[in-house]
Amino acid sequence: MTRWFEEIELSTIYDLGSHTFTEAEIIRFATLYDPQYFHTDPDAARHSHFGGLVASGWHTVSVGHRLMVDRLTAEEDIVRTEGSEPGVAGPSPGVNRMNFSAPVRPGDTVRFTLSVTNKRKSNSIPGWGLLFNLIEAHNQHGNLVYSADLVSFSKLRDFRPTLRLRAAMALSRFPVFNKLMVRK
Repeated sequence: MTRWFEEIELSTIYDLGSHTFTEAEIIRFATLYDPQYFHTDPDAARHSHFGGLVASGWHTVSVGHRLMVDRLTAEEDIVRTEGSEPGVAGPSPGVNRMNFSAPVRPGDTVRFTLSVTNKRKSNSIPGWGLLFNLIEAHNQHGNLVYSADLVSFSKLRDFRPTLRLRAAMALSRFPVFNKLMVRK
């Protein structure tokens, strides 16, 4: 999120938007990144266990990720419009779980949402907190097609490093001190 760690409320659902998957787009993505016949060949896919062409799960994830990044950028504008300074979003240390619950077919319109389910201050990176996020995607029939538990970093607004930490950070700028600190 592009709000400060302290400001992020749990369970708020952020609508990331929707996307309609077309046959041409499904085939184009799969040809480049996941060239399995049930993603690239409509005729052969009819005889697969899916009973027709389906989008690659990675295609669904990529669309959802793009919508999430666009929403985070829009969130910065919202915060500025409110007269505040946006927080600082950090990278993701990983994905804890990912499920593809139902196939995405040509013509499906999939809506993505994101919510923060938990958060805590980082134990290893001073000044940052961890956000535990749930992303979900439902098709036009309300069926869950994809969900994942994602982790991301968010900067703490009111972080004040201790004197010891400030000294260590200052000394780390000098190569000779880095070598001393790495030795055991």
